Amino acid sequence: MGEAGILADDPRIELIGGTIVVREPTGAKHAGTVDRIAHLFFSRLAGRVIVRIQNPVAFPDEMSELQPDITLLRPRADFYSGAHPGAGDALLLIEVADATLRLDRRVKIPLYARADIREVWLLDLTTAGVEVLRAPSGGRYRDVARLERGANLAPLAFPDLSLFTDDLLG
Repeated sequence: MGEAGILADDPRIELIGGTIVVREPTGAKHAGTVDRIAHLFFSRLAGRVIVRIQNPVAFPDEMSELQPDITLLRPRADFYSGAHPGAGDALLLIEVADATLRLDRRVKIPLYARADIREVWLLDLTTAGVEVLRAPSGGRYRDVARLERGANLAPLAFPDLSLFTDDLLG
């Protein structure tokens, strides 16, 4: 609908379950955290992954097109210029949550699990913690861990990449 001019080209609009949802304006802390994480992945995974910032990922079975804060995608020569990536293209989705925590936790993460996204990280800026969600099954993540500051973590797709929660949270 955006490409046809039916909807304004507004980065705050997402299609969730066939419903158009307008997201809250992005605050400075949220924006800075997204930029920090993007810089981290750009610098440490250069050439191994496509890093997307708040760009669409299509979930046609869910009638949804979401814009995760950070998406690590399988490399592709056309950089997905022919069509938005789908669930099978995503190596890791990261949602940075503050005012969006309820929507992220109750709507987006279950959708990601139903779409069989292998790994999702939820950075909760309200409590300075990172939830690592893995092993989707039956619309839920079977492996959920909450990490506090100082904890070490690595994406499943890049086990050689050692990160600390502080690297993500700032």
